[in-house]
Amino acid sequence: MELGADVLVVDGNASAENLQRAETLKIVGVRDVVLEQEATTTLPLVGGEVPDVVVTSPGWRPDQPLLMQAHAAGIPIWSDIELAWRVRERAGRPVADWICLTGTNGKTTTVTMVEAILRADGRRAVACGNVGTPVLDAIRDPEGYDVLALELSSFQLHWTHHIEPASSAVLNIAEDHVDWHGSMDGYVRDKGSVYEHTRIACVFNEAAPITRRLVEQADVQEGCRAVSFSTDTPGLSTVGLVGGILVDRAFTENRRTEAVALAERSDLGAVAPKHTVANAAAAAALTRAVGVAPTAVRDGLRGYDRGEHRIQLVATSHDVMWINDSKATNPHAADASLAAFSSIVWIAGGLPKGVAYDELVKAHAHRLRAVLLIGADSSALRQALAAHAPDVPVEAPLTDSSGHGTQDGRAAMGAAVQRADELAQAGDVVLMAPAAASMDQFRSYAERGEAFVEAVAAVMRQHGWSVDDGAPASG
Repeated sequence: MELGADVLVVDGNASAENLQRAETLKIVGVRDVVLEQEATTTLPLVGGEVPDVVVTSPGWRPDQPLLMQAHAAGIPIWSDIELAWRVRERAGRPVADWICLTGTNGKTTTVTMVEAILRADGRRAVACGNVGTPVLDAIRDPEGYDVLALELSSFQLHWTHHIEPASSAVLNIAEDHVDWHGSMDGYVRDKGSVYEHTRIACVFNEAAPITRRLVEQADVQEGCRAVSFSTDTPGLSTVGLVGGILVDRAFTENRRTEAVALAERSDLGAVAPKHTVANAAAAAALTRAVGVAPTAVRDGLRGYDRGEHRIQLVATSHDVMWINDSKATNPHAADASLAAFSSIVWIAGGLPKGVAYDELVKAHAHRLRAVLLIGADSSALRQALAAHAPDVPVEAPLTDSSGHGTQDGRAAMGAAVQRADELAQAGDVVLMAPAAASMDQFRSYAERGEAFVEAVAAVMRQHGWSVDDGAPASG
């Protein structure tokens, strides 16, 4: 509307919230909002004519009937990211550089690290896209931004075709969302498209060869470099770790013979497992590509607020750490959490999304003191534990006779935390890293994490120990 477009909005859910949103959209100039399931099955007419372009929600799969009809009719289908790129130039506002990243896990942590580093360098920057500020709001900001740090999902990338990032990254690739993409190949292809048209640096994961191959296959701009990140000693054109110091051998004048110190591992907080270091190295590479100073990397990471539900230290009591990693919604994310500790009482389970747990359990069986299952149906995880960790005690504190858990997520979490308190010994970590989605018992992974924090606080109070708003306690 602001740009003179004639807009029709279609959604199949006539909820009270959507009805309220529809009224707001009409006030700002949308031609009409149709909230009927039938409307999502047929390509609508706008002012009596077929639309010039369809801008789709990432929640709509490519085989959605309306989108299939648009494709068959040769009508362009765009993500909100593609739309934002095409309308990003506004008179009187700077045109921001875009730093774009994707991956199966670690996207939000890394993109907010990127934002923190850029701000420490004095840039006006914001994390947006699949997290934080919607990108279409970011490009309309009255002051404008120097850099947009975009977290991009595979869904968004599927419908994004022409963006030109200053730097870009695929952090990692693991099986996820195959149902949406139709195949693992489709998922990988969409992730890899983030590298297309990159101007300065394509950043890949030294520990994940598939990300290097995606860079090699990308059609980038002349002069664009391939730069890796690592948690080991860096080779040429790599940001990596030497003796607890994050160093840059990619964006230095004498990178063949010298490395520039960027930050110390301790700058990442009290608990900085390997995957957090990897995220920091990726963020450093992405921002060094656009010229941030080494001190800005240090200051940004030092001041970075990791937020809740990502390797969040909730409490420490009698040499037992309680860690909330509710954001670990699949086996790949849980693998990184489990690898960070040596003796674990693991709280896990939830909505598995059809993934397999065998490799995860085989890799970490030796770390497990006990496993406490939550989730409405964690049978797949239980079977993997029985097959690959037969000596590890596995309990499901709130299950019925058929092995199904209660629908009351907070009750299940409370029971699991109570039992973990009984099982944990000095030197253990009670780790809530579910390796599954939350929607079977909670509205979101955040609500699941909050339930864990509250349950841990209740246990601390039982013992007479104090927890101040989830901060570490001692006793």
